[in-house]
Amino acid sequence: MKIIILGAGQVGTSVAEVLASENSDITVVDIDEKKLEDLRDRLDIGIVVGEASHPEVLAQAGGEDADMIIAVTNSDEINMIACQVAYTLFHTPTKIARVRSVGYLSHPQLFTQEALPVDVLISPEQLVTDYVQRLIEHPGALQVLDFAGGKVQLVAVRAYYGGPLVGHELQTLREHMPGIETRVAAIYRRGQAIVPEGNTVIEADDEVFFIAAKRHIRVVMKELRRLDKPVKRVILAGGGNIGVRLAKALENKYQVKLIDHNPLRSEKISAELGKTIVLHGDAADEELLLDENIEHTDVFCAVTNDDEANILSAMLAKRLGAHKVMALINRSAYVDLVQSGIIDIAISPQQATIGSLLTHVRRGDVTAVHSLRRGAAEAIEAVAHGDKDSSKVVGRAIEDIKLPPGTNIGAIVREDKVIIAHHDTVIESEDHMILFVVDKAQIPEVERLFQVGVTFL
Repeated sequence: MKIIILGAGQVGTSVAEVLASENSDITVVDIDEKKLEDLRDRLDIGIVVGEASHPEVLAQAGGEDADMIIAVTNSDEINMIACQVAYTLFHTPTKIARVRSVGYLSHPQLFTQEALPVDVLISPEQLVTDYVQRLIEHPGALQVLDFAGGKVQLVAVRAYYGGPLVGHELQTLREHMPGIETRVAAIYRRGQAIVPEGNTVIEADDEVFFIAAKRHIRVVMKELRRLDKPVKRVILAGGGNIGVRLAKALENKYQVKLIDHNPLRSEKISAELGKTIVLHGDAADEELLLDENIEHTDVFCAVTNDDEANILSAMLAKRLGAHKVMALINRSAYVDLVQSGIIDIAISPQQATIGSLLTHVRRGDVTAVHSLRRGAAEAIEAVAHGDKDSSKVVGRAIEDIKLPPGTNIGAIVREDKVIIAHHDTVIESEDHMILFVVDKAQIPEVERLFQVGVTFL
């Protein structure tokens, strides 16, 4: 697949790194020549220096025969115009644009073939907002990912000493929870992936990914760790796009306070928000946090544009007694470093965005992709089509499907019914299958499973 990426910022670079490792033909366009050359030194890609929306620049990047354009510059307007140029001049089949402004996003009629021909809109701010909201709804989870329109969730938790299942084999899970169906999709122990078997014993500190119907998630979490109390009080640091979106999403269910250092911005968002208490000040000010009862705060979430400020304010909030702290971190090098210490959850906008982009890059009918473990693993929702003669999965029991090493099927959604996968479960046409792929190098093999052939021997 020939893909042009417009913008060599953090998202563009992350996407290029992922796609270049998958044998796609990648060209990156940016006005910063040094940034592009640094990228080319690390990756097997083409580069073009120039304005991303200019016709001659897109032509130089190979627009005439590109399969896809991913416009992720820092300008909404450049991203949208680039898609317009690609559609008008080159008839590019798939055009993806990152659009941040709510002013544009609130008018979906703008994004049609007759107006602005953008096939897929990506809003990192909204993706991060949804991600944080799910974590707050499931206290104690490290990750919560939706599949099949939210009917099924994949949840990562850290097994705690004293958890009912810790020290026991996985096959005893069903005895602990009669009537509750779940499947452990993967276990990470000291950073290494373990393919779960019936006799696998859960150890304290294991990072356990399990899949279940949304309504059963809390019951399953209780088996692996002490359940945290439901969240009541939330403090957000940063009144930018993400902070305001989060406040709007949370203020009707939780007691929300938002801290911003800019007095004019604080006044503006105070008028915009209904129930959120907006405070003007520095989120790393110990006195301010103590005045706002940080020791009784369930979640402190730092979402400013400054990684260092987010890290420091979250560390301070934790030291002062906040139960759980999260920090938005753009630099991928910081993420693992930070999450292994005082900060409970490091939020990476790139990881959230990449999953959304990969959904449209994957071959076969893939309806959702979530990038996990800093891109090393993936969770995929794919739709089975065809019949036993034309498909490698339809009409076959799971034990008879030749899954790549380290890949397992966790659940199936058939119409509105959630079916937790067992070895003898038979796949039907139009089933939505949720797969966990421990080694991303196996993705091409997984894709081939879901490509329908004219004949299949």
